[in-house]
Amino acid sequence: MSEDLDLSARPRRRGQGELEAQVLDALRAAPGPVTAHWVQDRLPGDLAYTTVMTILSRLHAKGAVSRARSGRSYRWLASADAAGLAALRMRRVLDTHADRDAVLASFVTALLPQDEELLRQLLDAATDGGS
Repeated sequence: MSEDLDLSARPRRRGQGELEAQVLDALRAAPGPVTAHWVQDRLPGDLAYTTVMTILSRLHAKGAVSRARSGRSYRWLASADAAGLAALRMRRVLDTHADRDAVLASFVTALLPQDEELLRQLLDAATDGGS
């Protein structure tokens, strides 16, 4: 006799980077620099304070948030939005590979035609803006 497991009762696991994006969203909605407890109160689920602190520390290391001492703790402020965080991740991938040219070439050749056109437009605009 086999037991039926109710998998729907199990909490859904977040995708990679989803919690970071939620923390950034909370910080962007903040009225100014806020505490980790403030962020924790605005996130879905029942996250431990230590989990929120770990995510904030990782985002700080990535340059996506800034922090300032406030007594014995920190107040946190978003430095990047979700798109900025994704760009930081892409930059980190490029920076950690010895053959940067090959990684970038592989990325560009795998772009969809509309993404390739957008990239061309963005590069043209950056070039025009720099002249």
